[in-house]
Amino acid sequence: MIRIRSLLVFVLVIAAIAMAFQKPVTADALTGAWQLQKGSEQQVLLIQDGYVTHTTFDKAGKRFLQTRGGTLALASGKLEVAYEFDTKDKEKVGTKTAYSYSLQGGSLATSISGADETWQRVDEGKDGLSGLWEITARKGDNGLTPIHRTGTRKTIKILSGTRFQWAAIDPGTKQFMGTGGGTYTFRDGKYTENIEFFSRDSSRVGSSLSFDGKLEAGDWHHSGLSSRGEPIYEVWSRGKKSQ
Repeated sequence: MIRIRSLLVFVLVIAAIAMAFQKPVTADALTGAWQLQKGSEQQVLLIQDGYVTHTTFDKAGKRFLQTRGGTLALASGKLEVAYEFDTKDKEKVGTKTAYSYSLQGGSLATSISGADETWQRVDEGKDGLSGLWEITARKGDNGLTPIHRTGTRKTIKILSGTRFQWAAIDPGTKQFMGTGGGTYTFRDGKYTENIEFFSRDSSRVGSSLSFDGKLEAGDWHHSGLSSRGEPIYEVWSRGKKSQ
């Protein structure tokens, strides 16, 4: 009996020591792209710089289903999202929702999709362009012109190591103007997007767009032809998360 008690005490002590030295999950550990596949429908989570987007689409059927996103924080063992846009329910904009989560290697178990499900890691968000970006200038006939925001409307682009998504949103008015996304590469000054969903025009799905790209003083200069074949020159700066 004494031996059994001693063994139990030993096991409890070892467990306590292990818990004491266990590193808590940080937001950086969640950074990157995550994927959940359900039949033909694909869900993608992009987490970068304290921001998250959650998008559902059917690439083969060229169907965009929904997207939402906002700032992300870890609080009291939960994933807490402060929504800046939600195409399914715009009344969620400006509110916070907490979701359960646990991280095990390359898998993320979370209830963010509405049910407890396990997501698989796509990448760790460590490419040179990885991060949250916001368009801050465009070049026109009069040269490079800063974009002056008078309200809360903005166009953001979030890039992991392999995936991208842009969204034109206005958190203050709860308006959503459009989004698109898919995979990308950035090599030797060439940035190429492979479109997997596009809320405004499903015929763009499956196409690829290539641009000249470079980083200057921390800003991303992006030039080429838009999805409508129009010449563009844009400057993107690291995004400022809304408070």
